[in-house]
Amino acid sequence: MKSFTDAVKSGRKGLVIRNSVFLPFHCELLSIWVGKEMSLISAPDLISDLTDCGQVALREGESYTNIVLKKWGDLAKELGHHKGHIILHAAEKGSDIFLPDNLHYIRIGFVDHGKEVSLEIIDDPFEL
Repeated sequence: MKSFTDAVKSGRKGLVIRNSVFLPFHCELLSIWVGKEMSLISAPDLISDLTDCGQVALREGESYTNIVLKKWGDLAKELGHHKGHIILHAAEKGSDIFLPDNLHYIRIGFVDHGKEVSLEIIDDPFEL
């Protein structure tokens, strides 16, 4: 299993099926943001309660993480063609989440209405 920094640097892609995103890595999730691009009036949805909150379901396979955003419909339609993105605030699986150098933002981009999503590590989600 690659770390998410290795997976992103090597150009690995994720997969989206309706409201379900599959990522080719494991990570320690702190929060999830779902937002629209180029919108001055809409604020992103910030999901920081990843317990049984009814909004998010998480599943880990041997080589992937599956995130289901329950209150969203078809993510590719709603966020595709660069209309939006998902930002994960995460650390590598098993790393110390209390060390700031271990925390990263991972941007999941929806390029078109296809099933593939792009992955990018960004410095500041407020500078997109």
